[in-house]
Amino acid sequence: MKAITLRGFGDPDVLEWRDVPDPRAGYGEVVLEIAAAGVNRADLLQRRGRYPPPPGASDILGLECAGRVIEIGPGVDGTRVGEDVCALLPGGGYAERVAVPVELLLPRPSHLSWVEAAALPEAACTVWSMVFMAAGARRGQRLLVHGGASGIGTFAVQLAVAMGLRVAATAGSAAKCERVRELGAELVVNYRDDDFVAAIEKWTAGGGVDVVLDIVGATYLQRNLAVLADDGHLVVIATQGGRRGELDLGMLMARRGWIHAAGLRSRPLQQKAEIIAQVREHVWPLVDGGAIRPVIEAAVPMEDAAYAHRILEAGTHVGKVILLTPWGQSALAGHA
Repeated sequence: MKAITLRGFGDPDVLEWRDVPDPRAGYGEVVLEIAAAGVNRADLLQRRGRYPPPPGASDILGLECAGRVIEIGPGVDGTRVGEDVCALLPGGGYAERVAVPVELLLPRPSHLSWVEAAALPEAACTVWSMVFMAAGARRGQRLLVHGGASGIGTFAVQLAVAMGLRVAATAGSAAKCERVRELGAELVVNYRDDDFVAAIEKWTAGGGVDVVLDIVGATYLQRNLAVLADDGHLVVIATQGGRRGELDLGMLMARRGWIHAAGLRSRPLQQKAEIIAQVREHVWPLVDGGAIRPVIEAAVPMEDAAYAHRILEAGTHVGKVILLTPWGQSALAGHA
């Protein structure tokens, strides 16, 4: 098969489309023929040598995909060759095929294209596991989503609205703010022009938000604490603004606040399987019913992965960037 490989660490030009060995299904695994794969900021970090794959995972980039089951390994029950699925991956998505534990499969929603299906697993599992499983968000509460126009952000806003939360978000331009409002956010703050702390204080009449979903990290730490309601939860899923910051423990204690910080890729298989099971139960009906629809910025041929990475690095996109394998390109054109 062909896959995107790294000829070193660095800028997008280190990405190469070349022949690599075909994967084989091990115990409890299936092999997928990939149609489309999502591009995530973690892929950019891995390309630069700053986010190595966990032990035993493929060193090929790509943490989510959509495709068709073409091989079933020993110990797999209830899955058939020919099934259309999407999958959460520890790596290996930038390729024509991938081996994946069967526990990490989700059915491809029948009304979604390969492109849309590939945009779901990472965002759905990240948001559900952190906002709802860890922070316990529930109907009627208030959620602040930083980076509301990102792939994670556009999904988080839609899921939270569908679950009955009131949603505020930040975004980096007037156009992005308008797109996020269209997804159901009540308040969207252009963080380049306005202070989100003041905006949240006004929106909540000083009561604060119950959950903050943060992708920024250190530079937002104190301001995130400032907008937390009593018994509120700060959820950190990325550190685009730095890893080290000063924490006012007195403020955190006064609010009886909680901080949750976790990634998804390095979790044990058992934890990821539990997240997948909950996403299937609680999130997939909302996707099937049309309450959540992936927002797609671009679908790019997989061999042009460098271009896809440049789109993310430019920071002007809204929603997800997706890579299409040659088979996926054919399917998109209606030939497969």
